[in-house]
Amino acid sequence: MNRLMKMAGFMPVILGTLCACQSASTERYDIVNKEDLYKNLPFEMPVVQHPSFPDYQVDIRDFGAKADGETLNTEAINNAIRAVSEKGGGKVIIPEGLWLTGPIVLQSNVNLHAERNALVLFSDDAALYPLVHTSFEGLDMLRCQSPISAMKAENIAITGHGVFDGSGDSWRPVKRNKMTDGQWKALLRSGGVVDDAGKVWYPDAGALKASVLTGSKEKRTVSADEWEGMKRWLRPVLLSFVKSKRILLEGVTFRNSPSWCLHPLSCEDLTLDGVKVFNPWYSQNGDALDVESCKNVVVANCLFDAGDDAICIKSGKDADGRRRGEPCENVIVKDNTVLHGHGGFVVGSEMSGGVRNVYVADCTFIGTDVGLRFKSTRGRGGVVENIYVDNINMINIPGDALIADLYYAVKEAPGAPVPAVTEETPAFRNIHISNVSCKGAGRAMFLNGLPEMPIENFSVKNMKVTDAQKGASINKVAGITLENIEIETADDAYLQVENATDIVIDGKAYDKISERRLLTQN
Repeated sequence: MNRLMKMAGFMPVILGTLCACQSASTERYDIVNKEDLYKNLPFEMPVVQHPSFPDYQVDIRDFGAKADGETLNTEAINNAIRAVSEKGGGKVIIPEGLWLTGPIVLQSNVNLHAERNALVLFSDDAALYPLVHTSFEGLDMLRCQSPISAMKAENIAITGHGVFDGSGDSWRPVKRNKMTDGQWKALLRSGGVVDDAGKVWYPDAGALKASVLTGSKEKRTVSADEWEGMKRWLRPVLLSFVKSKRILLEGVTFRNSPSWCLHPLSCEDLTLDGVKVFNPWYSQNGDALDVESCKNVVVANCLFDAGDDAICIKSGKDADGRRRGEPCENVIVKDNTVLHGHGGFVVGSEMSGGVRNVYVADCTFIGTDVGLRFKSTRGRGGVVENIYVDNINMINIPGDALIADLYYAVKEAPGAPVPAVTEETPAFRNIHISNVSCKGAGRAMFLNGLPEMPIENFSVKNMKVTDAQKGASINKVAGITLENIEIETADDAYLQVENATDIVIDGKAYDKISERRLLTQN
């Protein structure tokens, strides 16, 4: 039988009953109402600048586009965008209909507006997407051109009520264990090839060849010509905006991305308002939103359903990220819902340029593998700091409701020597979580720092987790404050602490806990 356990210091008897966590009552704000959006920020940031456009518009049909689902409208759509940009700016209308196209390149001072019942379908012909030098998963590399892209553009937008479909199923490998028998058989009938073990489906032989080649211990350089025969392995993100400013994504739906869906990189003044993103739950690298090395960002009123992390903050990986040296900073994430994903809100693991000044509030996570997720590992470097999370509600979290782990994707070897602190050492500090409610979790909380770089100044206040399989585990933390934490679990040790200093639990202070200590209820 589950038992309700509440923190009140390391005492064999629980001292009193703590009040249930209180959810902050906030009125839904208008994103244009800057006073409401910025008034409660725990740090200073400039008001995010929105794009504005002249009262001028064109219709893609005027440039020869046809909504028959067969005509390739790449040239017509791009010609319309180019014409409006050269005119000084305005709106490019995509009317109701099914519009087949290749890659679209957005240019400065253009609002690409997809009207209601407009469906933009990107062709699955890999030949239409040339190889380009870009960044993916935090590393500089060669990838296929994205279906939607912008480079060094200013004052741009994608608005309306339409849908942009990336034809991702024709690009992605699929793991057998992520499908039912019926789905797997249908996938095999669609074409493609399967690896020798019968565990992974690939869209073509070139993608399988690339998987074997890149997974081999014998690394070798692959030429651009050789990659041409394996292009589907270099599947693009659906939307790639790089080094661009004053960006608005509003109202539209993005779905079925070849890999990550929305990837703004090194951008400034970015707003997402009322956007919807849907990627199949089995989609490999099917992140919904990856905001990387961007400055001054608002993500509000959005709905995400992802195959990987949902709302993710990044800043490059390892040496490539440190060389770029661009933190992701001044970010507001408010009033969003995540229906599925590896993590609801995530920082990392590619955070080598640093992440700072992030405010997350009034969000709902339903069935995400993990709720709030902070991840990194040795080799990354970078500092994640000044993160504030408030008023989060979640249900059916099979993993951790809250996790901050500096051993992401690696296991700690017992007795291994502790390395020196270098530029490759990541750091988490000044992270504050409050007013979190979760019903159903594999574990309530897991904080795991490095011996050479403990997690520093981490606070959790007013958190209630019911139906948890395990309680909370805290290791290698310097400065932890727990206040009004309520955990319902069958686990006898609902709070485990070791290798921690400066611990405060409901006002009771502990200078140092070296050996593992458990708090149980008799």
